[in-house]
Amino acid sequence: MSNEKGNKIKLNSVQKQVFWRFYFFGQAGWNYEKMQGLGYYYSMYPLINSLYSDPEEKKEMAISESQFFNTNVAMAPIILGIDTALQTETGFESKDTVVSIKTGLMGPLAGIGDTLFHVIPSTIIGSIASYMALQGNPFGVILWVLFGIARLTIIRSFFSMGYKEGTKLVSELGEKLKKITDAANVLGMTVIGALIPSVVKANFAFEFKKGEVQISIQELADQILPALAPVLVVFLTYWLLGRKNMNSTRVTLLLILIGVIAFNLKIFS
Repeated sequence: MSNEKGNKIKLNSVQKQVFWRFYFFGQAGWNYEKMQGLGYYYSMYPLINSLYSDPEEKKEMAISESQFFNTNVAMAPIILGIDTALQTETGFESKDTVVSIKTGLMGPLAGIGDTLFHVIPSTIIGSIASYMALQGNPFGVILWVLFGIARLTIIRSFFSMGYKEGTKLVSELGEKLKKITDAANVLGMTVIGALIPSVVKANFAFEFKKGEVQISIQELADQILPALAPVLVVFLTYWLLGRKNMNSTRVTLLLILIGVIAFNLKIFS
């Protein structure tokens, strides 16, 4: 009984470390390759270190948790909470499920968080607080501080909510985790697929002309598959990243070179 109580206290301490590490340092290791990936791994490190004694399992989880991750900082604790609960309940077996859930949730949560916790409140409350401060009213500073405290309280509750939902996933669904993983994979691929035409900008520029006949390759491509050019660019990028001695920086430089050549040869516009 004493040992169980000690483990619970230790787990609560680890959970707090996970949350506060991301809150203060989630963006500290931001880079163009993995974005918040290093910050996410730094946040999860206390949990990994406390749960796994096998060096190989620690290594595998470290690699998994340090992969690409990018979402709104205010909403990320939901994913951190679910991740913490799954690993606590099922250990190393949760690795694939965690990856799928992170991939599936980070996109939708980013959109919600950017709107509800950044753009709207920061603009409205920031404008009111700054105007009051400019007028010499000290309540402008107090208002901004109160907003920060309220925001932190809500964000902290998101971690608890994510942890409870993650525990519920394990306790209520048990053997159905495989189906959850598959569903999360489908969600993640859907989100990524939807981003391709909106983020990747590429069009076929070549037009065939013969007398009065003029055929646009882009119009033909749209009839075959809308956004075909962006899809081809993504497939090329994916293929290049799988090649030996290739990393994101080299692929980026190579895509720039291909883009310049294709533009000048009137292949892409």
